[in-house]
Amino acid sequence: MAFDAWGLIGGLEVALDVDVLVGAYPDRDGPPGTPESVADLLAAHRTRTGAVASLRAALFDMRSGNDEVLALAAAAPGDRASSGPPWVPIGVVDLRDPLGAGRELDRLAGAGVRAVRLFPDEQGVEAGFPSVRHVARRAAELGLVVLTGGDVRRFWQPFTGLGARVVFLDTHFYHLGDFLVAAAEEPGFHTSTRLLNSPDALETVTAELGAERLLHGSRAPHYEPIVPLLRLATSGLTPDEIAAVAGGNARRLLS
Repeated sequence: MAFDAWGLIGGLEVALDVDVLVGAYPDRDGPPGTPESVADLLAAHRTRTGAVASLRAALFDMRSGNDEVLALAAAAPGDRASSGPPWVPIGVVDLRDPLGAGRELDRLAGAGVRAVRLFPDEQGVEAGFPSVRHVARRAAELGLVVLTGGDVRRFWQPFTGLGARVVFLDTHFYHLGDFLVAAAEEPGFHTSTRLLNSPDALETVTAELGAERLLHGSRAPHYEPIVPLLRLATSGLTPDEIAAVAGGNARRLLS
């Protein structure tokens, strides 16, 4: 008998995916990441909307890429790639330019953006670089949520002691213990579910910290969205906890 993933997923829907990208990586094969194609992919995976960031902003020019995302989120229903709710815009800063990143954070906060995304791996930046701490401190001062890539075993450090609200997008289940002990001392630390695919990872976070620390993320269209969706649907979490992970927690953080 063929494996029936959708049968296991059942009626689960995601209200808000915290890890969505538009644009493409120029140095690797992959989808073009147009807003229209990303919206279609999310809809096909029962996801109403996404917290969307620009690869153009991460890789080439942060200001113009951020402006594209702001325009995408502000588009009228008839002009959007999807008839669903508008995208939640996520700003991006370039950690290779800490002074420019600080100015861009101010501009984004002034435009009403509630979160900023960091791409340390793509930008070749390490957790111990002064630019990371500078951006972490300024984001906390502005009340911005930080969504960050990178190995959680290193990238937890720049955000400690700031009262920062951080979502670690790349927490792997191999490194879950490190996230748990760091997050136990930092109530603003959260994690995406994307790589928490072991049989008990979601349940362990819930038992240790509470389901409010988990946010559903897929990295659509550059990761297979059905994987985190299936893991959440088949978890041992209660229906209320699943609903929180599938969008409620993200709404709380980003509103």
